[in-house]
Amino acid sequence: MFHFFRKAGTVKELDRIIAELNMNMQNNYKDAAQDALRELEEKFSELTAQGALNESQRTSYASILDEFKTKLKSYSHKAQKPYW
Repeated sequence: MFHFFRKAGTVKELDRIIAELNMNMQNNYKDAAQDALRELEEKFSELTAQGALNESQRTSYASILDEFKTKLKSYSHKAQKPYW
């Protein structure tokens, strides 16, 4: 995930959100993971609109964002079935 050698403040912020998202998924914090995904998407859109990311960063983070969207599509407490 953290594959850029030169870290600008903007890239560090995206990496922080990705780390938080991964941690929430590992701990099964579904609501927090969904919140972090929304935060990642908003921050990525904001930085893209500002032109703060170069082409390789934009492509890489867009790919990461798409992967998380796919993983978290049905990742919620609503999709959880009770087994009692």
